[in-house]
Amino acid sequence: MSRRLRVAVLAFPGISPFHLSVPTLVFGGAGLDSVDGLYDVTVCAERPGSMPTGAGYAIHVDAGLEAMAAADLVVIPSWRSGEEPSSDLLDTVRAAHARGARIVGLCLGTFVIAASGVADGREVSTHWAAAARLAAGEPAVDVRDDVLWTDLGDVITSAGAAAALDCCLHIVRTDHGAIAATALARALVLAPHRTGSQAQYIPAPVVAASADDPIGRAMLWARADLAGAFDIDDWAASVHLSRRTFTRRFRERTGTSPQQWLLDQRVDAARTLLEGSDAPVERVAELAGFGSAVSLRLHFRQRLGVSPAAHRAAFRVGAA
Repeated sequence: MSRRLRVAVLAFPGISPFHLSVPTLVFGGAGLDSVDGLYDVTVCAERPGSMPTGAGYAIHVDAGLEAMAAADLVVIPSWRSGEEPSSDLLDTVRAAHARGARIVGLCLGTFVIAASGVADGREVSTHWAAAARLAAGEPAVDVRDDVLWTDLGDVITSAGAAAALDCCLHIVRTDHGAIAATALARALVLAPHRTGSQAQYIPAPVVAASADDPIGRAMLWARADLAGAFDIDDWAASVHLSRRTFTRRFRERTGTSPQQWLLDQRVDAARTLLEGSDAPVERVAELAGFGSAVSLRLHFRQRLGVSPAAHRAAFRVGAA
């Protein structure tokens, strides 16, 4: 990117250290020796100084809410259940949004986003256990309890705990590309990418290859040959399941259909090839399993909102 983006992360008395560490870790690289932070991160508070956390120890915060006035990304970690945000905080969030900053609510941080009004009339996500309470208290927003995160462009909200990591990694992918995000995920020992539309509550989202895990083996089988021409029947047969059983168990495992999951993998493969190679778009389409450049361009734009050529120009490794 042309300059390092500035991130302001809110801290408050009683905050969960885990929820505070997620954006400082992903955006700032705090505590990671193998990866440099890609953003300039400032932790701020309404009343700077020493404050207790929910873990029984105190932290010290130097910056006040004025840090949000200079930020490109304003992050509200998981908020205190049942507590109303102050008018000063809400005014600061509104002002940051009005001047073009992206506003991010992680887990219960979505309660602050909703209260500020910056997402009125649109969808937001939060932890499934708090979704009904948020919907009842903030009828101006459409609350999703069935996805990991929701990106509206100017407002980004996520479900709880681990989904906050997924959401922050999604932002890194958006700003810096798939290769940078994958390197960061590797340093964090996280799955490189879970789409925002993936269900929040699923039994086992991580692919395994054990003998008693046919869906995990099917995922690995497909990923090993994304360029191959196979249909659902072939895919199911590769793990000795009927099409109907395979489709049902795949959705139970991933929260999505086999067809959509495969399309996601192919778009991600194309994304990485565009960023890290000089292969023409036609060859990228072939290697990623789209068959034609026309099909690649259609699905790439539908998912990412840009053409393959525009994505390559923005995120080529080594680009200025």
